[in-house]
Amino acid sequence: MDVELARQHWHDGSRRVEAARADGRRYRELVSGVDLVVARLRQRVGQTFTLAELAAAYDGADEWARELLDDADPEAPVPTEPWTIADAAFHAYARGAVDYRP
Repeated sequence: MDVELARQHWHDGSRRVEAARADGRRYRELVSGVDLVVARLRQRVGQTFTLAELAAAYDGADEWARELLDDADPEAPVPTEPWTIADAAFHAYARGAVDYRP
């Protein structure tokens, strides 16, 4: 995926998470999911990476992020916004890229 297009998706996901701040339960659920996906990104991408490498890892992220969130707590309801969680996690993780520019 094109880096700039991916960054737009990631930014939109982060914005959607922040927009949920007024709904405390939903916001906590989203942020908890973001933390899980960021931890998995550390394993998948590593700590030294470029935005292009992160954008490449973004392909298929909806699927593995949904599986990760489902497996994290089998008793919890299925997350309703796994794409938002994944996008926000990529947005947060992108700040660590060696070529990151706001």
